[in-house]
Amino acid sequence: MPVPKLTITEIPADAQPALAESSQLRVHGGLKDDDKTSFIVADQVETDPDGKITLTGKAQVRRIDSVVKGDRIDYLRDTGQVDVWGDGMMMRDGNIIRGPELHYNFDSETGEITTPDFWLGAGGGSGTAERAQIFSRSQMRLTDMTYAACPCPDPAWYISAPRVDFDTEENEGVARNGVLYFKGVPILASPYLSFPLRKERKSGFLIPSYGGSSNSGYEFALPYYFNLAPNYDLTVTPRYMSKRGVQWGAEFRYLGQSYTGQLAGSYLGNDKETQDKRWMYSWQHTQTFGHGFYASADINAVSDDNYFRDFSTIGINQASIDYLPRVLTVGWAGSPYWSATVQHYTYQTLQDTTAGAAYRTPPYNKEPELNISGARYNWNGLDMVSSNYVTRFVLPRYDGGGYAGYVDGQRLGPDGTRFKSYNTVSMPIVRSGWYVTPKVGVHLSQYNTDWYTPSQYGATGYSAYPRTQSRVVPIMSLDSGMTFERDASFFGKAAVQTLEPRLYYLRVPYRDQSSIPVYDTGVATFNIGQAFDENYFSGGWDRIADANQLTLGLTSRWLDANSGFERLSLSVAQRRYFSDRRVTLPGGKPRVDQKSDYLVGVYAALTDKLNVRFDAQFNPESNERNRMTAGLRWHPKRLATLSATYRYERDPEQITNPNGFNIPGYIDRSKENLVVSTQWPLTQKLYAMGRVDYSIQEKRSTQTIMGLEYKGDCCWAARVVFQRYAVSLGDKNTALFLQLELTGLGSLGTDPLNFLGRNISGYEPVTPPIPNKTTFERYE
Repeated sequence: MPVPKLTITEIPADAQPALAESSQLRVHGGLKDDDKTSFIVADQVETDPDGKITLTGKAQVRRIDSVVKGDRIDYLRDTGQVDVWGDGMMMRDGNIIRGPELHYNFDSETGEITTPDFWLGAGGGSGTAERAQIFSRSQMRLTDMTYAACPCPDPAWYISAPRVDFDTEENEGVARNGVLYFKGVPILASPYLSFPLRKERKSGFLIPSYGGSSNSGYEFALPYYFNLAPNYDLTVTPRYMSKRGVQWGAEFRYLGQSYTGQLAGSYLGNDKETQDKRWMYSWQHTQTFGHGFYASADINAVSDDNYFRDFSTIGINQASIDYLPRVLTVGWAGSPYWSATVQHYTYQTLQDTTAGAAYRTPPYNKEPELNISGARYNWNGLDMVSSNYVTRFVLPRYDGGGYAGYVDGQRLGPDGTRFKSYNTVSMPIVRSGWYVTPKVGVHLSQYNTDWYTPSQYGATGYSAYPRTQSRVVPIMSLDSGMTFERDASFFGKAAVQTLEPRLYYLRVPYRDQSSIPVYDTGVATFNIGQAFDENYFSGGWDRIADANQLTLGLTSRWLDANSGFERLSLSVAQRRYFSDRRVTLPGGKPRVDQKSDYLVGVYAALTDKLNVRFDAQFNPESNERNRMTAGLRWHPKRLATLSATYRYERDPEQITNPNGFNIPGYIDRSKENLVVSTQWPLTQKLYAMGRVDYSIQEKRSTQTIMGLEYKGDCCWAARVVFQRYAVSLGDKNTALFLQLELTGLGSLGTDPLNFLGRNISGYEPVTPPIPNKTTFERYE
């Protein structure tokens, strides 16, 4: 049973909309009984001296808040009492109750009905009972009740109980000694069974979940939801794992006018497998202070390296987490041209502790980082941008773990402070069909580095490097492009074809940067977007590549003449180098080739239901591919989809240093994998789901998902999903998801819907959502 979103009811006075007359039906409240005029309708009306009115034949007593109907009605106008004999019906707040005999008092809002049938307008639930007692406008007790929130004539599931109390104001139904039946078979019994009457938040137990995995064993979890206030709530979840023990989890959500956030965590006092305490917590918070000031926090931590591998049952996305961020931010954006932030970054690095796994060097912490940025666009035809950073980098020391070649407390790299400022001025000249943008920039940087000597912890030192270094690099570019159009056809349909050539010239003079430390810089992925970028390196620009180059690009598109939908797109790009590139990362070799790899991109919507794509990077000299992605997706109808994706990426070290194979201890980190996923109908009610991730480089499957879904006749569905995935270099986890979905109530078992949506491209639930009901769903 999903937990609804938090809401805030307060609205600032200046943001309140003006009052307007509504033509929609609405519930009237706050009226006194004297203001509620009664209307009577019948084929025959009789009165007696005591003031009793007898209505016979299609009799009705109507007030602005309630309606009572029946074959015969005795109505005492002074007391508000109505007694209905034969085919009685009462409607109040959209709720309808029918029965052969009905007694109700308009003034006290109490009454009794024999053998009632009832419908709850706002929630859509309905049922029958032997007797109904109405205690107030919102409270009612039903004896020997059968209830279902499914709109079908013959519901697949229902709740039966000797006594049920409804409280529509609290949005709660409580069944005493209730039993949940599915297809006439009891599947859940409880002395106290609470369920919602509407799609609104309420305190109580949520649907339990169960499943299992090879790492945790059989699992059972029973969440309890606390609806503490309209803008904050708490969910507490005890989780039993046969191999691990009892884990307690909690999630607290809050929402205010100037802040929002959530705090979640789990705790296992004694893991039966490891004999250790295992825990996790995360906190996300955003805050606005006014006048442009704001703050945020993203704090995450776990007790040990294997926490997610041992306790994850939601798939490879969580089990493969390597780094947990801890980020605090304070910022200001109170000017249309300037903004500033101060951030403090640290990370928890999770090591792969299986045999043969290499030590994962943690990223640099930023303690802290100050950024001041400004931008002014179209100022007398000029665009001006200024980006300025001051960052203190600290690399965590090696803290043990038994990896060969490392000593506890060993320094793994130099610490230091980096000052950098990049200021640019460009003048976009845009005309119909063409544009030219000259741009000039200056990148200023200074490094104050805490080097260390070889004597410290046996590490390689940098004693010959200067402590303080400065770098000034001018960057000049000229970007230009044109667009041509002509009428064409695409598979016999009228289309518009475009031809879009683009030229991008970049000039960056060489600066010797070999003694500058590398904190957060790597080789950028070379693609069509990056081909028109200013730097061959990504990240914080500890290296700025020298350049005297021209990038040539050409794109052609076929657009549907009527809708503008893009049917086909072909793109190609290549760089031409007029001088050697000498700036490299440590261990890299200068590049002396005169032209870059070819970049090719193809996208085609062959039909409205079938599309393909292809992106590749080819070396023109060796005729080898350095990167390639190819994929197709076929979606012929609802609940039927098939997709396949092939990806290959050569190890960046092989690109920057083609002779890297000869380096002792070199590990080829090229990636080549194939992913196939599908959701496909086997019969009108039975659907198959699956996904296979196969690493061609490692010659193994890294993830396999197989599942079946059964779509019931009405208001139910069943799923079984099996998953096997790699959680580390030498360890795999196997999990089984089971779910019985009862529409209108929730689901029994571990809910795999979010997991399936993330992992199977184009996945759709077999049960469409039930439309929201209104209070006046059955208004008469």
